[in-house]
Amino acid sequence: MSQLEMCTSPAMSAVRDMVAKVATTSAAVLLTGESGVGKEVIARAIHRASPRAANQFVKVNCAALPGELLESELFGHQRGAFTGAHRDKPGKFELAEKGTILLDEIGEVPLRLQAKLLHVLQDGEFARVGGERILHTDVRVLAATNRDLQAEIRAGRFREDLYYRLNVIEIRIPPLRERRDEIPALIDYFLKTANAAYRRTVDIPPATRRLLLEHSWPGNIRQLENVIKRLVVLGGAAGVYEELATSAKPAASTAPVAPVLDAGGQLDLKSIARRAARDAERIAIADMLQRTRWNRAKAARLLGISYKALLYKIVDCGLAAKDEVEVPTPSEAPAPGALEEAFA
Repeated sequence: MSQLEMCTSPAMSAVRDMVAKVATTSAAVLLTGESGVGKEVIARAIHRASPRAANQFVKVNCAALPGELLESELFGHQRGAFTGAHRDKPGKFELAEKGTILLDEIGEVPLRLQAKLLHVLQDGEFARVGGERILHTDVRVLAATNRDLQAEIRAGRFREDLYYRLNVIEIRIPPLRERRDEIPALIDYFLKTANAAYRRTVDIPPATRRLLLEHSWPGNIRQLENVIKRLVVLGGAAGVYEELATSAKPAASTAPVAPVLDAGGQLDLKSIARRAARDAERIAIADMLQRTRWNRAKAARLLGISYKALLYKIVDCGLAAKDEVEVPTPSEAPAPGALEEAFA
């Protein structure tokens, strides 16, 4: 099963429908969305479903090279065009002939080079760097960006005419926090892939899985995949939380808290207070563990609680599974809100 096939959430239904509609055409498509949402996955899905599927899919990261080298990468160069050009070299547009080219991070292309790209899109022709012969190209162009290109146009950093050439069809890929229904399937997919790649048989404990499901994932699918890889390589969840704690608070802390009602349908303020205290403790503990690189003795000392109390809290807050820490007996467990004084 591909990543796109796992995109079954309502937020992705419009994306899937749009992919099916545009794939059979040669129209330029602009893929927008935050970093890590899967723009390349969508681009490859468009290519696979297109009449060009038997030919090359070529990706160019426009942010990876300075303007002069990027021009050579895209359009190729003639021997002697610049220092180090010892032979003729075809560019990505030539390699993608009859296929598809993905211009990733299109917002990073310098203005001078944007003019040459516009000419290719308008007329389907270009010349290599240092060359005079006009080359014709038949390539389907997809572009991707995490920038607001209209804001870049207003700032004078992006050509408006190029924007409209690229933006025949725009597909916005929503962030992972808007498609949380997909997270369980993505976790299983990346876990299976990582175990196969690293020849491991690591499983994810329920407490750790719950933590992954609740996280806000500011780095989106790419961050989730990297966290699962780290978990498989390390063989446990302790080191994984460093990534989660430094990136953002859990999603539950940024989303509106659902009202807590008692049996009579009235707001239960005590339950709300207990939930808020638990969330605050969880964030505080996670932050301290990250700052101390999971030195639990040091973290307990800085938090002003006992070592055994911290172990209990780590499990109770879902930061590690019970079998990963030595959990104290219930009589030694701290009461909810026990860290309030430490963070007052």
